This record gives sequence, structure tokens and C-alpha cells, in this order.
Amino acid sequence: MHRFLVSAARKSSGKTSVSIGLAAELSRRGLAVQTFKKGPDYIDPIWLSAATGRNCRNLDFNLSTPEQLRLEFARHSAGADICLVEGNKGLYDGLDLHGKNSNAALAQLLDLPVVLVLDARGMTRGIAPLILGYQAFERSLGIAGVILSRVGGARHESKLRAVIEHYTDVPVLGAVQEDPRLAIAERHIGLVPAHEDGAAQTRIALLAAAVAKQVDLERLLALTRSRGALPPAPRPAPAPGPGVRIGVARDRAFGFYYPDDLEALERAGAELLFFDTLREAQLPRVDGLIIGGGFPEMFMRELEANTTMRGEILAAIRAGMPAYAECGGLMYLARSLCWRGETRRMVGAIAGDVVMHERPVGRGYVRLAPTEAHPWGGHGERAAEIPAHEFHYSSIDGLAADTRFAYRVARGFGTDGKSDGIVVSNLLANYAHLRSAGSYDWAARFVGFVRDKAGRRTPAPTLAAAH
Repeated sequence: MHRFLVSAARKSSGKTSVSIGLAAELSRRGLAVQTFKKGPDYIDPIWLSAATGRNCRNLDFNLSTPEQLRLEFARHSAGADICLVEGNKGLYDGLDLHGKNSNAALAQLLDLPVVLVLDARGMTRGIAPLILGYQAFERSLGIAGVILSRVGGARHESKLRAVIEHYTDVPVLGAVQEDPRLAIAERHIGLVPAHEDGAAQTRIALLAAAVAKQVDLERLLALTRSRGALPPAPRPAPAPGPGVRIGVARDRAFGFYYPDDLEALERAGAELLFFDTLREAQLPRVDGLIIGGGFPEMFMRELEANTTMRGEILAAIRAGMPAYAECGGLMYLARSLCWRGETRRMVGAIAGDVVMHERPVGRGYVRLAPTEAHPWGGHGERAAEIPAHEFHYSSIDGLAADTRFAYRVARGFGTDGKSDGIVVSNLLANYAHLRSAGSYDWAARFVGFVRDKAGRRTPAPTLAAAH
């Protein structure tokens, strides 16, 4: 097995493009490539999954202990020839002064050599002290080599190679030249997700071809051969109890789901039925609903136009069907959504109106303290704070003064800087994104709630008018 972490000196250095290209080309050569992404992220993992045909997995210090991270890495690495971990931001960046949650810390925890991607635009001799500084900052960290990105041409590349070879002992594993065809479009939250990009596979193939031509993959593999066996990692056992059917909105508007969470739902006894809020007129026959994050603002005309689906969802929630929504799902369940001066009607299950802003409203890690209003929070147990994350450019206005909230925000913004988790009947909708990792298994709690309500719920009327 070969294992390594791809990082950079700073964000927006071409690290994700290089990672996608590496994963795709190594997969094309017949190797089983398992990708991982450090930290909270939905979009990069969607691209990495599309490049390999295997679900990318997230590794997050905020949600899991070091021992849990080791076990997660080992469990998902089983059967892979290559494990590629893409870092976030720069190699030494993180929330902690001492770097305990940095990419470097993850590399050391998992014993991963580092492949450093360096944006070479405008640089020649100055690249040497940059590399030397990254080596010297934490000498216990192994930098296996560098891949230069956005190189200006053959002459620029030869100068960079000469400087690096003269002043450092770090191998140059490749030099990817600047090419507009390789760029993945970005929007306010990050890259456009692969499931929205109609040319995603073409773009992945171009990145793979660039890597094949401009990166020495044989040398990369020789330098990243694993130095020891991974610890055994038994898979969690399925939870007992009767099964339930849960409808999950998954389409171009809503696609932000962690594979681990979907698997945790199934392990807890849920049969997942995916439906399309843009194209389908009716909900599948289900006992509960999940509407995850995404970009409903990009598709708000289509979402409004599908009145039958909006009516089905509204009727189900009003009839007491358990439902859970995160961020984009919350936006869709509100009365209306306003963006760039245009307002469109949404489902109307939440009596509030969502407005998109030019700058982030809530961004980063959050900690949530459950309140008594939480519909499936486990009342009577010791209320520990729940780690999660948020990244939203919208706010919700017009909520009534007596709106019930499932969480007090101990850190973060949520809906208003103080609260998150709007509760309406058996619906919980929050801006925060939860993960069934570490100590809080939200998936099992929600499935248990759905199971408890399934036998007592009044069937929802169909095709209710969406107002």
C-alpha cells in the first residue's frame, strides 16, 4: 500500500486539482485509490469520489479523537492500493496555536509522508527558502517531495527545478503547467460540485492526463510506500430494531451528504430512498425525510416551479412526519428565498423568509447545546455540547418570537448568533451540519425517532397546495 497527504503552503494553490488528477490517473492505471479529505468539506470529496469511483471520506479533528481518526482511516483504507489524503488550507494552518489540528498533525498522526503542492506563479529563486522553511518548521514531518503548480512554461519549470535541486534535498515530483482547461469553476462557497458540472468527467480526464504527462508517478509511489500495517478496524454492528424508510433529497440542488452519515442511517435500520426535488412530482412512500445542504439559490426557479413536490413535503411535515434539514434544506423549507433581488416561493413549512447575502453569515466550527425543544435529543441525559460546522451566506428573517429552537449556540452563529435548530412539529431544521462521528451519532437518534413515530403518524394528504 502507498499512503500520503497532499497539502500546500496556502489555500488556492492548485492542491485540489492536483489531488483529483492524481486520484483519477492512478485509478485509470488499475489501482484501487481511496481518497480522504481533512476537515469539514462536501464539495472536494464529491470531486475526489467522482475521480475514483469510491466514496471519499472526511477526517476531522473537531469531531473525532486521534484514536478514532486512526480507526476511521484504517477501516476505510481496507482493500485499497493507495490512500490519498487531501489537506485543507496550508500544511501548518489550523485553529490551534500549536498546530494540534493542522494538516501536519494529521500527517504525523497517520504516519503519512507529505506531497507539497506549491503555486509557482511569479516565483523562481524564492521557492527555495519557502521549501526550506517548511522543512525546518517541524523537522519530524516527512516532506516526500513537491509538485509545482501553475508553472508558466518549460523555461520557468527548468529554473524552478534548478533552484530546488541546488538549495534543497526535496525531490521535484512534477510540474503542472498553467492551463485554463484544467480550472474547476468556483462560486461563493467553493468549487462547483461535480454533480452540477455537466463536463465533470471530461474535466477529471484532463486533470488525469496532465498528471500523467507532468508528474513522475513512479517516483511518487516509490517515496510513499507504507512503512507499517494499519491497525485492525472492526466495522460497527447494525443496530437492532425494525427498519424504517427515509426519503433523502439528492439532486443538483441538494447534494451535501457525508457517506459515513448515510451509512450510519442504514446501520441504524433505515432504508434510504433518494428523490429529486427538481424533477419528481411525488415523494416516495417513506416514514421520514432528510433534506441536506446544497445550493437551492442556484435552482430556486426550478424548486418553485415544482409545486407538487413542495406540496407533498409541506403536507407530510404538517401531518407530523419526522424530518431533518441542514442549511440548504432549511432554506428550501422556509416560506421564500431571496437572492440578487429575486424572490421565489419555497415549501413554507418554516414561517420565515431566507435572504442570501454577499458575505458569509456563519462560517466555521460550531458547538451546540441541546435544549428541551429538541425532538430527538435524548431528554433527561447529560446535555453535552455537540460539535458541528456551518458555512452559509443566508439568514432567515421573520421568525415568530415564540419559535422553538433545538440548540443554544455555544460557538458559531446558527440562525441568529444565539440559537439554531428550528423545530416545527416533528421537523428539525438547522444551519449547522452534524456528523455521525466521534461521540454523537445523530443518525441513530433520528432513525430511532422516526421508528417511534412511524406507527402513530396520520398519513399525509397528497398534492397539497404549496403556499
